[in-house]
Amino acid sequence: MTFTALDYYEIDELLTEEERMIRDSVRRFVEAKLEPVIAKHYEHATFPTELIKEFGELGLLGSNLEGYDCPGMGAVAYGLAMQELERCDSGIRSFCSVQGSLAMYPIWAYGSEAQKQKYLPKMTKGQLIGCFGLTEPDFGSNPTGMITKAKKVPGGYEIDGVKRWITNGPIADLAVVWAKLEGAGDGRPGSDVRGFIVDKGTLGFSVVKMEDKWSLRASLTGELFFEGCVVPEDAILPNVKGMKGPLGCLSQARYGIAWGVVGAAMSCYDSALSYAKERVQFSRPIAGYQLVQKKLVDMVQEITKAQLLALRLGRLKEAKKIKPTQISLAKRNNVQMALDCARTARDILGGNGIMYAYPPGRHMLNLETVYTYEGTNDIHTLIVGQDITGISAFE
Repeated sequence: MTFTALDYYEIDELLTEEERMIRDSVRRFVEAKLEPVIAKHYEHATFPTELIKEFGELGLLGSNLEGYDCPGMGAVAYGLAMQELERCDSGIRSFCSVQGSLAMYPIWAYGSEAQKQKYLPKMTKGQLIGCFGLTEPDFGSNPTGMITKAKKVPGGYEIDGVKRWITNGPIADLAVVWAKLEGAGDGRPGSDVRGFIVDKGTLGFSVVKMEDKWSLRASLTGELFFEGCVVPEDAILPNVKGMKGPLGCLSQARYGIAWGVVGAAMSCYDSALSYAKERVQFSRPIAGYQLVQKKLVDMVQEITKAQLLALRLGRLKEAKKIKPTQISLAKRNNVQMALDCARTARDILGGNGIMYAYPPGRHMLNLETVYTYEGTNDIHTLIVGQDITGISAFE
């Protein structure tokens, strides 16, 4: 089935030629290399690692970073690339998003020149894979409560703790890990948090793959264990202190999600429309019935609004005027929209909606995770709520 992109308000006219070219090149790659295999990878809980180098060649790893052989894409072009990846599967977009926004970005933004030179050129080519260690078994929405500790020891730092739900963890060559450094805080919550680069194979660092997921099955997730793990002094990210570090990374990732889920919604709508025009019940295709038409129109309406929201967010980012609270609003709105579209599309497909041959069911399950990670819907609600009222409801 050939995909037809929804562009009800002719938003393509608002894109530059380069942005359309980047989007279309990623779309062709997805259709040629990923769509034929993604259902099997999802079914068997595997990731197409053989395509990682091609991700790098296409400029999908660290896409919007500049220098160190990184592509230096504009924010909107990057968003469109994430849209096309998630149109295939949230797990594919997650891989590229974590590599660029959560592993490469902190090195690029907060690392030393030596760290940047050592890691970034290889990471953007897919020769080194990174992951991001922030979430813990008991601390997700409240990362300042983390219990992973670091302390200064002769020649470096010793890290102890556990990180959970770590995308790319099982195949990562390095982890950017956030821990509380003894004696480094000023009394404010999270002020003692520091970032460290921990290479695979470091004594005391181990990874266990998390199994039995029914969502994001084509994404490899792990737990990171640090038991007396000693890293050298030059492993610390020297140019950031406190929660500003990890939260800055999360803003980068959430921006990509706000675009990516639009792709998932577009996939669901296209599948539902094509199916409804071909599936005959009673006297006509089900697309001819009022209830089905309403469902399709609802999807067109919400996807169109999300497309415009993402585009405006991208232009704000390019103008360096973007605020984290604006990203929270976009993540909140667009993920909910995509999940609603996936559920509606699955409903239109009836029994076939649960088959691997049709993407809406897979998107629906994946989006249950996207709804939760990088800040739950509730957390983004409270972030925006605090911004508009000036009153924190977190405590």
